[in-house]
Amino acid sequence: MRTPSIALVTARAARGTDYDMPLLLRALRDAGADAHEVDWDEAAVDWSGFDLVLLRSTWDYFDRLREFLAWAERVSQRTRLLNTLDVIRWNTDKHYVADLARAGVPVVPSAFVEPGENPTPIMDALLAAQPSTRDMVVKPAVGAGSRDAQRHARENRDAIAVHVQRLLAKHRSVLLQPYLDRVDEHGETALLFFDGVFSHAIRKGPLLKRGEGSTTGLYAEETIEPRTPSPDELAVAQSALAAIPFEQPLLYARVDLVRGDDGAPRVLELELVEPSVFAAHGDGVAERFSRAIMQRALAG
Repeated sequence: MRTPSIALVTARAARGTDYDMPLLLRALRDAGADAHEVDWDEAAVDWSGFDLVLLRSTWDYFDRLREFLAWAERVSQRTRLLNTLDVIRWNTDKHYVADLARAGVPVVPSAFVEPGENPTPIMDALLAAQPSTRDMVVKPAVGAGSRDAQRHARENRDAIAVHVQRLLAKHRSVLLQPYLDRVDEHGETALLFFDGVFSHAIRKGPLLKRGEGSTTGLYAEETIEPRTPSPDELAVAQSALAAIPFEQPLLYARVDLVRGDDGAPRVLELELVEPSVFAAHGDGVAERFSRAIMQRALAG
């Protein structure tokens, strides 16, 4: 078997904070790969020298989206980039949530405010459709790690409006969602899939607290523990994957779910670009992922 050369792509700011990286590098090297951790914006890198370029922790992309997408396009012209460029373009903007909803996937109710729009009627309509909602979440449509996301009390309309306007003033589209109270008790369930096959799941504790400012770090610190997903969570996650409008299966995918007021799971986010896979929170995770990566690298 030949030795594939594989780049695991990160960002300078993420060095030392991607806890999957050492586990995955070791698993790939044990499987016979020539695997390297590489910064996506390192100008001296010859990307054509890799058989496979795998996005892992490019967690500064949302601050430099145009530059990042241009880089991804250049790399995809020189070698194999996974997930693919089309998937990256689609998933780096949370407007994909509307695509999932139109496909019949149960998602957290969502409304978007675009630069130049009056946010008041959009916010009023969402609140009217969610009469039991106590809190509202405001976040940018392009963002990661809970940066610039905040939870506001429903009645604190001034704070909601200021947050929305702050994002709009920077020409950023805004996503409005009700905060589902069951998150405080149940947390989020993140389900990981490699080559379309369910691998494992974890529980993430609640991140957003009422009245707290958004994180100032690269990402918000998370409380993680293993979780066995319920059959209805697996079914919703698989329906979300089936609704992705690109060739299947994807090499990797993470589906983040929360439970609605009715107790049913809903998709909060679909992570297809640079998700943590929580390799330390399941038996054999890094090895399973590395086998899927190696199959793609050798088949390429």
